[in-house]
Amino acid sequence: MTSTLFQRVERARRRKHKFTETHITLAHGSGGRAMHELIEGLFLEYFHNPLLDRLEDQAVFDVAAARLAYTTDSYVVSPIFFPGGDIGKLAINGTVNDLAMSGARPLYLSAGFILEEGFPIDDLKKILASMRNAAGESGVKVVTGDTKVVQKGGADQIFINTSGIGVIESSLNLSAASAQPGDKVLLSGTLGDHGTTIMIARGELELETDIESDCAPLQSLVTGMINEAERRDALSGLHCFRDPTRGGVATTLNEIALSSEVCIEIEEGRVPVREEVKGACEILGLDPLYVANEGKLVAIVSADLAEPLVARMRQHPYGVDACIIGEVKIEPGGIVSMHTAFGGTRIVDMLAGEQLPRIC
Repeated sequence: MTSTLFQRVERARRRKHKFTETHITLAHGSGGRAMHELIEGLFLEYFHNPLLDRLEDQAVFDVAAARLAYTTDSYVVSPIFFPGGDIGKLAINGTVNDLAMSGARPLYLSAGFILEEGFPIDDLKKILASMRNAAGESGVKVVTGDTKVVQKGGADQIFINTSGIGVIESSLNLSAASAQPGDKVLLSGTLGDHGTTIMIARGELELETDIESDCAPLQSLVTGMINEAERRDALSGLHCFRDPTRGGVATTLNEIALSSEVCIEIEEGRVPVREEVKGACEILGLDPLYVANEGKLVAIVSADLAEPLVARMRQHPYGVDACIIGEVKIEPGGIVSMHTAFGGTRIVDMLAGEQLPRIC
C-alpha cells in the first residue's frame, strides 16, 4: 500500500506544471506548490534561459576570470518590527544568505524602497540603522539603490527589495540537483522560530514567550563548513546548501528531492523544535516543518563529512543546535518521507496553500 502511494505521488509530482489560474492569490507568494506552479508554469515561459531554468535561489555565472553569484529578493513582512529584527535586517540577511548558499562570499548589495505617504521618518531611520548594522556584520556594502513613494493606501508602510552579488572563490558547485544516494541531511538549528515570532507579533496568538526571530547572516557559518571540507580535502562532498525560508524545511527538501530525483528520508525525533514553537503550531494546527526560518540552513553532504561538519557548525553561534536529520536514498525519486515518533512513515509534501502571508 505504501509503495503504491509513493508511486502515485511520484507520478503526480513529475507532471509539468501548467498555470491555469486567472488571478493571483496569496498562496502564489507562499514559497510552496502554488508559487512553484506560478514560476514554472508562467514566468519560465517568458524568461526561459539556462541560468534561470536551474531554479536555484541565485544565478551563478562567469565574468572574465571571476565566478559570480547574483540574487534578488523583496520584503513585505508585517509587522515591520518584531522581536529579533525588523524588515531592514531581514532584507540584508535574506539576500546575504541566498548568496552564501551558493558558496559565494557576498560583496555588494542594492536596496530599493517603496514608501507609503505618511510613513514616519523615525521608523525609517531605525530600519536604515538596522540595515547598516546587518551589512556591517556580513561584511557587505550597499552600493546602489532606488526610492519610490506611493500615495497613502498604495502600499503598506514600507516594502524593500535587495539584490546582491558575491564571488565564489572555490571549486564548489552547490546545487539542488547534486544530492546523491548515501548523502546525509544536515540542519543548522531549530525550526520555525521566525514564522512563530511573526504570528505572535501580529497578535494572532495570545501568548507571552521570549522567542525571537532567528534572522541572521549565515555566510560565516558556510565559510567554516567549506574550510572544514577543504581541510579534509573533501570539498566535493559538499553537494547542496539551502536556507529554508518560505515553505519551511519541508518545501526546501522537496525542491532538492525533485531536482536530484532522489528520495530524502528524515527522522522526526531528530528535528529540533523549540517547545514554544511546538505549542504555537499545535494551537494553530501547523507543522513546524512548513514554518519559515530566516537564519537556518539545510546541507546535503557526503556521509563521511556529516559528523565533522556538524561538530564544526556547533562551534559557530548560529549553528550550536546543528544536527543530522536524515539521509538521501535512491527511491522513490522526488519524494520526502519522514519516520515518525510513533514508528510509522509519512510523505512530507511541498507546502500547499498559504499558511501565513507576508512572513518575510
